[in-house]
Amino acid sequence: METVVAVLMIIVCFNFMLKHTFQSTWWMAATTIAIGLFVGLIWPVAIEQSKTQISDWLSDATLMLNVSVVLTIEVVIQMCFCMLAVHLMSTGRVKRSIVWTYRALRCFPGVLIFAVMFHALVQAIFYLPGESFSYVAWSLALVAVIVFPLGSMLLKYLLPEKELRLELLFLTSALTAILGIIATVNGRTAVEGVSNIDWWALAAIACLVVAGAIAGLLIYFNRIVKIKY
Repeated sequence: METVVAVLMIIVCFNFMLKHTFQSTWWMAATTIAIGLFVGLIWPVAIEQSKTQISDWLSDATLMLNVSVVLTIEVVIQMCFCMLAVHLMSTGRVKRSIVWTYRALRCFPGVLIFAVMFHALVQAIFYLPGESFSYVAWSLALVAVIVFPLGSMLLKYLLPEKELRLELLFLTSALTAILGIIATVNGRTAVEGVSNIDWWALAAIACLVVAGAIAGLLIYFNRIVKIKY
């Protein structure tokens, strides 16, 4: 489970840098500075955490379900941004409301990055015993302020095509959702498995599939006939 969470945090950081490739330089600087200030000022809370408490958080069903809600909302927002961007690029004149929605979604950097940086600060304090807590926090903040903009510029240099970056952001957001489900479910299932097969239910589903396929073919051939004549 810890490995899945670690991979999920890496993808969150990657998405954060990738999203910055669609934003202006001043907005990227503002959000990065906000992350740095958050890391530098949150150390009094970080030093109160322990590895045992973090393990308890990961095993807390209620907390992980709440985290899954936040993760799902962020993934939906990022995917909506990708789809709106493609829509604006592939269509002509659109409504002003759609343009403003696109701009609002483009400015949204994500909130999961704050949780990831808080976890990184806690781990840095664990692995650097004897060092000043404020020194560790502000050092990590400086690293974040430097690494995130450089990573965004490197991604934009390696992937100059906006369409390719949009597709990559959409796919990594989908991967985030999948890993989030694995991490937050934590081995639990909503229903118990059964070994018996309900043949009547299976037959009903098969009939629905066949009926839907036949209806789709009829609609398809009807359209072809109308186009020809």
